[in-house]
Amino acid sequence: MIQRLQSLWLFLAAVFAFLTYRFPFYNGSITDKSNLLQPAKFTASFDILTLILTGILTLICLISIFLFKNRTLQLRLTIAAMVVSILDLVVYFTKLNKFAKGELSLASIFSFIIPVILFLAARGIWKDEKLIKSLDRLR
Repeated sequence: MIQRLQSLWLFLAAVFAFLTYRFPFYNGSITDKSNLLQPAKFTASFDILTLILTGILTLICLISIFLFKNRTLQLRLTIAAMVVSILDLVVYFTKLNKFAKGELSLASIFSFIIPVILFLAARGIWKDEKLIKSLDRLR
């Protein structure tokens, strides 16, 4: 399980998804009810939708690690996690209109790198599946 590189990619994606709860995606200011600017940090727990999407993403990545014997299901879950991570990024950018001003945080790289890491994991799972199918043909 750990010898497969895609298991490490999936674990790294789960760690990065978990880190988005702690580190901000966006630092800025929000106007409150009295029209005063209040400093705010936009993390994964900022909004209920981002909280749920990031939780689902982390859970899918962790579950996929242990499905190494069922590569087709592991590949499907990894692709689903990639879709959820891209959807999470879309939600992040749509929620930025709540901020009056601000800038992307350096820790936002975690959110941008998760789909890339999941793509690398899916590619590794696909290569393993092709290798097993070619070995089955030789038997």
